[in-house]
Amino acid sequence: MKVYLAVAGLMGCVVCYAPLAAGQPKAQAAPVYVAKRTSFGQPSLEGVWASNFLLTLEATPRTPKLIVPEAEAKALAVATSTAMANAFDRALDPEAPGMIRSSDGLPRVRGQRRTRAVVEPADGMLPYTPEARRESRTPPHENPYDNPEDRPSQERCLMGLGPPPLTSLIYANRLQIIQTRDQIVFHTEYGDEVRIISLTDAHEPKIFYSRLGDSIGHWEGDTLIIETIGLPDQDRERKFPTLIVPGDGRVIERLTRVSKTELLYQFTIVDPKTYAAPWLAEFSWFQTRQPIFEHACHEGNYSLPNILAGARHDEASAKAAVGAATR
Repeated sequence: MKVYLAVAGLMGCVVCYAPLAAGQPKAQAAPVYVAKRTSFGQPSLEGVWASNFLLTLEATPRTPKLIVPEAEAKALAVATSTAMANAFDRALDPEAPGMIRSSDGLPRVRGQRRTRAVVEPADGMLPYTPEARRESRTPPHENPYDNPEDRPSQERCLMGLGPPPLTSLIYANRLQIIQTRDQIVFHTEYGDEVRIISLTDAHEPKIFYSRLGDSIGHWEGDTLIIETIGLPDQDRERKFPTLIVPGDGRVIERLTRVSKTELLYQFTIVDPKTYAAPWLAEFSWFQTRQPIFEHACHEGNYSLPNILAGARHDEASAKAAVGAATR
């Protein structure tokens, strides 16, 4: 519960605004949306939600402003998607470029186009410690190629886009939410992962933690607040977008239904060894009538045996070269 209090002030600042100057007319306040209730009285977050956007976490020299008009947002989306798709093309990835080019552009939050997810601090930069900033800019560590267990979780189809926080959107990942009186279930399409969030204030013993960590939640008004601990440190380096999620950290998520079709998703990570100050990021999910489809990763995972076979080929080639040099 302490971590909820630690970030409460920061979370609240998202809906704060500066006082009006003397004589300035007051703007018409937007009506506050009241979410419909479940049969047991909780705000309903149920349904399938989609967010097919080009999500950039931090500000860039080209995008110092958080909010941009639609025309500028369209131009930025074209430039960003082209650069990302070309990078995947050069890496001989046949799947990602088409998906990136078919995105819905920059994220929308309450009708505003956003250039980034980070809203606090105001400069739009994650407050990494110097060591963590260096880690975020370093290419991923090379894993050994001796056996399948040495390879990364995503490469082995053990993890998709379900671990919190939910930031990878380039694959048009969908989120299905199911509610009961005591638990809320997040089912993410890419990876076909199910995270069960118990509405309690006590985490399970560590022996029950999964690759999705251990998540507990509670309601504050119409907002669901989730705290997750115990995420695997071997999966700390998230990509697309790059984010460090340490195994010792606590992921805090907040979900608020702000209209019939829009679900505001806010998140932060609390870990003083990685983040030197509080921060907050947000984007929105939008309700869709499209269902969740099966994500068959293991069935089509030809990459893993090919990667290991490639390593064996390189080893044989190196051994042959040494043999030839000694003859």
